[in-house]
Amino acid sequence: MFDLPSTLQPIVNERTQRAKVHLLLKRDDLIHPEISGNKWRKLKYNLEQARTEGKSRLVTFGGAFSNHITATAAAGKYLGFETVGIIRGEPHHPLNSSLQFAQDCGMQFIYLDRTHYRDKDISSISSHPLLTENDRIYWLPEGGANMLAVKGCEEIVSEIDTPFDFICAACGTGTTLAGMAAALSPKQKAIGFPVLKNGEFLYDDIRRLTNADCQLMTDYHFGGYAKTTPELIQFIHTFYQEQQVLLDYVYTGKMMYGIFDLIQRGWFPEGSVIIAVHTGGVQNANVFNLKSSEL
Repeated sequence: MFDLPSTLQPIVNERTQRAKVHLLLKRDDLIHPEISGNKWRKLKYNLEQARTEGKSRLVTFGGAFSNHITATAAAGKYLGFETVGIIRGEPHHPLNSSLQFAQDCGMQFIYLDRTHYRDKDISSISSHPLLTENDRIYWLPEGGANMLAVKGCEEIVSEIDTPFDFICAACGTGTTLAGMAAALSPKQKAIGFPVLKNGEFLYDDIRRLTNADCQLMTDYHFGGYAKTTPELIQFIHTFYQEQQVLLDYVYTGKMMYGIFDLIQRGWFPEGSVIIAVHTGGVQNANVFNLKSSEL
């Protein structure tokens, strides 16, 4: 069902050659057509735990563009769980592609205003029929961010049989980075690219999951979560033309833009081997159809 371990694809262009670094893309986006990337890594042991506890309904949190929401919905469809998504903000009509996909997989939505969502205060919706059968519910945190998810993300590193110096990932909750950092040797370094503004807060979130060191590059959010610019979209187009790999503008496009910028500025020492983790994302399909009003 899942294509593991995911492959390493060399990424070679003028920048990598000039800087004399080696860049490899770990294709976690190819693990599964619908439950791909770090989302499966974070769900794997949580789903096992839900089974062990005899739970039949997964309830989780996410924004309107959340890859975690879509992956949870797909996992529920394939593995026989009911799924409920508590979505930040007001109802979206028509649904964007992420929420439409989740709904098509059978996920039901409950919308929570942004103030209560920020505090994960569900008192205003606690009487909702989908949330009252506690004996059936397995609660998944936003982004799947818990220790079982960290355990799953450690396997990203354990699969790699090529010596490397740096491993990079886009960061929403920081869970993937925490898992990877926990699995590294002392001479290796984990680098995260937060996709939200003011991403320094992720240091605290990551420290709650692991004591391992990592570094965040916070200048590549392009305006914030799910925000983009013509420059980023052009970069994604060019990368696809050169490498035949789709990136999304929410996560992986920002990470890869940041990596190439750091390479160009000489941040990585000559001879470095850099692993970039392609964490998937259903937004990929929309990159080439963005309207100018969305830029």
